[in-house]
Amino acid sequence: MRIGLIIVGIVLLGLGLWVVLGNAHYNHTDTKAQFGPVKIEATTQKAVPAPVGYAGIVIGGALILAGAMKKR
Repeated sequence: MRIGLIIVGIVLLGLGLWVVLGNAHYNHTDTKAQFGPVKIEATTQKAVPAPVGYAGIVIGGALILAGAMKKR
């Protein structure tokens, strides 16, 4: 259990840093027009908001500390 908390914390911390540094993106598709079976779609790439990364860093750090301080 203890090592599990530390591993999950490290993963969250790393992903949080990745988001904060601006490297995380997702695709968003909008339908601009539709004429019967024909669709006109636009796909844009958007960045994941920085507060999501900050939350990952804080939660990851808390899990690492909880795993390190947990007594047997």
